[in-house]
Amino acid sequence: MNTSVVSPGRAGLLLLLTGQMLPMIDTSITNVALDSITLSLHTNTTQLSLIVALYGVAFAVCLAMGSKLGDNFGRRKMFLWGVALFGIASLLCGVANSITALLAARTLQGMSAALIMPQILATLHVTLKGPAHARAISLYGGIGGVAFIIGQMGGGWLVSANIAGLGWRNAFFINVPISLLVLALSHRYVPETRNETPTRIDWQGTFALALILCCLLFPLSLSPDLGWPWQSQAALLAIIPLTLWMRAGALRQERQGLHPLMPPRLLKLPSIRFGLLIALLFFCAWSGFMFCMALTLQAGVGMAPWQSGNSFVVLGLAYFASACYAPKLIARHSLRTILLSGIAVQISGLVALFATIGLTHGHLNAINLAPSTALIGYGQALIVNSFYRIGMRDIATQDAGAGSAILSTLQQATLGLGPAVLGGLFLHLLNLTRGNYNEALGGFLVAEIVMMLLLAVAAIGARQQLAPRCPAN
Repeated sequence: MNTSVVSPGRAGLLLLLTGQMLPMIDTSITNVALDSITLSLHTNTTQLSLIVALYGVAFAVCLAMGSKLGDNFGRRKMFLWGVALFGIASLLCGVANSITALLAARTLQGMSAALIMPQILATLHVTLKGPAHARAISLYGGIGGVAFIIGQMGGGWLVSANIAGLGWRNAFFINVPISLLVLALSHRYVPETRNETPTRIDWQGTFALALILCCLLFPLSLSPDLGWPWQSQAALLAIIPLTLWMRAGALRQERQGLHPLMPPRLLKLPSIRFGLLIALLFFCAWSGFMFCMALTLQAGVGMAPWQSGNSFVVLGLAYFASACYAPKLIARHSLRTILLSGIAVQISGLVALFATIGLTHGHLNAINLAPSTALIGYGQALIVNSFYRIGMRDIATQDAGAGSAILSTLQQATLGLGPAVLGGLFLHLLNLTRGNYNEALGGFLVAEIVMMLLLAVAAIGARQQLAPRCPAN
């Protein structure tokens, strides 16, 4: 039950979607700025992967907590706190004079993004009905493609323009005036909503998840350069008792009628487990792909940041077009068909990109990348659209919030781990090929294709789970 059902109106909707774009744009902007950051702060590839990964992991760990805080204390209030903290974190990123300071600021950015994102979808859900609700949700779903394009092109231009001699720092500074604008107008146009009955935050689950992800992230990111010391091996082994501790706490809370971060009874559902598989294979591959491509185009091919950004515009446009058309396809076909189609298109794009590298001898540009990246973007959107629908298939209405939180946490965690895990693979291949970015990227693409083939095999084997038609949304 909510205390307010006032519609946000067009101005409120625009402000909410602008707030949504802040964290999403920042991801692609950061990829474009990686090579400039390397030159400025003298970072290595491992540290670059942490710049991306820490943001995603902090986002994932705090996501469920951010949702609960909005339900309990007011979604507009938490949205504004999130935007304010995101602006401050962006300012700290821009003034960072060391890699340590930048990593700390990126972590704060991820935490603040976790305050912003849950409030947007929840506010749209409780304040809009009928056609207005459907339009708003479509905009929410399709904004990823627009954010990607703006981030790639805008970030590339900001870095290359070198305004006031600030270079890559402008890619973070641009968030500050946007945050201030959203803060100035949201009190007037965005309605306040909250649940009448507060729910308890699972602090043990949140803390345990943070430890688990750190014990996974840091060894996989740092150990290839350090030679896998005993501390890294111990951290990986610690994941087992930490997982058991998290599960024991969740079971105890379920027996007490409370709501744990990762409810064990929901994790037993086939749909959630298949969603976990999609997250591990696809979202890791997606974020790893964007990270490694950005490094290759700038450090390997020698593109300027704006050229690197423009190379992915076609991917973003294809993603947006696919995301807009996906609901119509899902209304007519089974989720299994949609998912397999997305995987097939994605694999076709990866194979085409592999061929492009060979045919052009690594002389990549926006034009010869366009066919393969268009296929990749179109396939990505179909898989993403399938992810939540598959994951929520077996979730009862009363568990919708918990189920959505689980899937969102899985998505963000794997997006954060992708650059660390697959970035480590790319670095290893780069060392094996003695710094040949084209050969390293070719080997990396083979690994990505194998991951997508594994997902396709799993989807084919999940016939009973995915075959029924999904009703039109």
